[in-house]
Amino acid sequence: MARNARAQAMMTDRGIDALLLTTEPEVRYFTGYLTRFWESPARPWFLVVPASGDPVAVIPTIGAALMARSWITDIRTWRSPDYDDDGVGLLADTLRELGCAKVATPMGLETHLRMPLDDFDMLQGAIGSKIISDGGIIPALRMIKSEAEVATIQIACDVANRAFARVPEIAGVGVPLSTVFRKFQMLCLDEGADFVPYLAGGAGIGGYDDVISPASNAPLQDGDILMLDTGLVVDGYFCDFDRNFTVGSVTDTSQAAHAKLIDAVDAAMAIAKPGATAAQLFHAMDDIVTGGAGGSDTGRLGHGLGMQLTEWPSLIPADQTVLAEGMVLTLEPGIDVGAGKMLVHEENIVVTDTGARFLSAPYTRDMVVL
Repeated sequence: MARNARAQAMMTDRGIDALLLTTEPEVRYFTGYLTRFWESPARPWFLVVPASGDPVAVIPTIGAALMARSWITDIRTWRSPDYDDDGVGLLADTLRELGCAKVATPMGLETHLRMPLDDFDMLQGAIGSKIISDGGIIPALRMIKSEAEVATIQIACDVANRAFARVPEIAGVGVPLSTVFRKFQMLCLDEGADFVPYLAGGAGIGGYDDVISPASNAPLQDGDILMLDTGLVVDGYFCDFDRNFTVGSVTDTSQAAHAKLIDAVDAAMAIAKPGATAAQLFHAMDDIVTGGAGGSDTGRLGHGLGMQLTEWPSLIPADQTVLAEGMVLTLEPGIDVGAGKMLVHEENIVVTDTGARFLSAPYTRDMVVL
């Protein structure tokens, strides 16, 4: 209800009659509606947030029972999939009934429209007006987390902390990287994750050349650096941080590079307080890992975190988002270690009224040896 009220205050300022929301995090943000059923693209889902009053759910009948367990009482349904009219007519009727002449939907960075474009055009024709951009209302709302949201993200981080502490149980010389990935997800579930939608990483002598590929079946070997980066979920909220491990022997060069990543995180932490900008955090880390060269091809050195693995803002030179109390961020510097290889380190933090505190347990300067 509080989220609804904040949104409506911003809508009033912009003269918007209704927000039309079509994606999982936006629908969940206003309703608490949590389901993995969004994995299926077959059905569209709609939520109308009017300028006054409670939101109205316009959803496939299959979702009505679960939505009824939320605080939403006005739930309008149709049998979906319907190849002739998959909810468009019902949604148009709802908007007209609510007197919504000026309808907006998120259209900025890191948003998408989860309905067929043909249906979107049909909807605009049915209501007789063009649907406009929300002007950044949704990002502005979601970037600031409540105490309850921060507490839930903390729990997710705690789960990952415990799973990372158990990596020596599953990884070592001769163990295929694919096996490590599978068993690490099992550790995350064992420690309390609801599910593990994201796990990436890499392994290689002295560093790795890629941090987003699926795991290969190549066995770990002496001198490898193993990196695991997890985005596990608890109660609908993500953590997102990684850890580097050395397999057997490690060079002084690799340890020094890793220590520099920790220094970069500490530099960003020192200035991560209300009033600082996303760009300033970028430069604080970049000055250490590249000497101020402006970053690397990875593009950014961190991002927002919450109901999605990555949210606003991006820690890049162009992002002038001003930090505020309640923002949850990742700090993710990377460093080139030569021969086309790199090391990446990531922590999760929350901005408080006096500075920032770690949500992930900060890693040691020396990598754990497996």
